Amino acid sequence: MSATNEAMGIFALDQGERTRFFACPNFAALDCLTATFRTYRYVPHTHDTFVIGSVIAGCETWTVRGIRGYAGPGDFVFVNPREVHDGAPHGSGYCYRMSYPSIELLRQIAAELGEKDVIATPYFPDTVVHDPAGVALFVAAHAAMDAQGDAQAGEELLYRAYAHCLTHHAQVTPRPATGREADRVANLGRLIEEQYAEDLSLSRLAAEAGLPRHRLIRAFRHETGMTPHAFLIDRRVIAAQQTLRRGATPAEAAAATGFCDQAHLTRAFKARIGITPGAFRAAVS
Repeated sequence: MSATNEAMGIFALDQGERTRFFACPNFAALDCLTATFRTYRYVPHTHDTFVIGSVIAGCETWTVRGIRGYAGPGDFVFVNPREVHDGAPHGSGYCYRMSYPSIELLRQIAAELGEKDVIATPYFPDTVVHDPAGVALFVAAHAAMDAQGDAQAGEELLYRAYAHCLTHHAQVTPRPATGREADRVANLGRLIEEQYAEDLSLSRLAAEAGLPRHRLIRAFRHETGMTPHAFLIDRRVIAAQQTLRRGATPAEAAAATGFCDQAHLTRAFKARIGITPGAFRAAVS
């Protein structure tokens, strides 16, 4: 493999699975991932941030909003905050570069582009978009941030890449879909977000929602794309990320966020983030 490909994070698919997670110091709490996956599959999960990235070799398949898509070289991948999604290799595997910009960061850039003080949260209607020129800009920006050389140059490139994505591929947030039990599910979701570290049994959640357990599971999945338990584990992983970012050990993060032990946290964390809690802590602390 050439040194250029290595520098760009393009790893040969026959060399096995590799991940490199890093933080961008010039952007508040902006995390990035470079990875090669041949067999690894993400479980359905969400992020509080956007997901913006590109497959640079091979092919990845995604399911977002119940629609399966495929992403290859020249394709952008967009996932909005709280959208349930997975990810898996198609064929011999894939290499990709991903970033996780906060809602506030993209709102700020969108506001600057529109010269407005306040703007609605951007929304990307299409998960996979073929845009070779935009992808080339993003990959160059991502690689520059990864190299940790000229931070200002990387910051400018990444700003331009996000501005391109917002200008060409985003729109104003759509009205959220609602169902007959949407309010109860929304209230229960807020309770889980506030009390994720507690022992939230299905019986307790059903009692809080005023619904039979089977009906709660069906309604919750309809409104969020996840079962109550999957949503709870998802929130615990997101909380663990913040705890690790503050310097806690994986064992401390597990105890603070409701996991029964570090091993349980590690399994859930890697299934959703792609790396272990220890690797995440080393990259961001």
